[in-house]
Amino acid sequence: MRMEHNERPQHLAWHETLEIHELTASQSVALMKLKLALPTVTDPELKRLYTKAIEGLTANIKDLLEFYPLAPREEDEEEDLRNQALTPFLAGDLLGLFKSSVKNYAVAITETATPELRKVLKTHINKAIDSHEEVFHYMYKKGYYPAYDLKSLLQNDVNLAKKALSK
Repeated sequence: MRMEHNERPQHLAWHETLEIHELTASQSVALMKLKLALPTVTDPELKRLYTKAIEGLTANIKDLLEFYPLAPREEDEEEDLRNQALTPFLAGDLLGLFKSSVKNYAVAITETATPELRKVLKTHINKAIDSHEEVFHYMYKKGYYPAYDLKSLLQNDVNLAKKALSK
């Protein structure tokens, strides 16, 4: 069935769904980290900035969660809920670190004119890629990152977001 340009689908597109997954997961991890660190912040101005960041991320996550019911879903899949322990959070944070490292090194390499530095950065990016792969496989094996099961992946986001919002 072909959809006309003026018709709106009843769900998000797959690429939109994956983007809100990435945003929700990364912001939920960041929110938990900020909330854990806030009690240790003694400088009043920095505490205000942390509080503002916490409020902003909280609002962002709540906004994004509103779109989860619109995600495309396959029928008759079993629901696989994420382990609520700290281990999945820590593993996800580590995965995010290596993902960011790969992106940051890729940008740095494009700005590098010195051959010796470029060689070092290429070595570093390859290590970050390998580390990302290793953490991903750990998470996948443990069931913390069901990358090939969209429904479970999105449910993990909702669970993590709710945990971050409740802290």
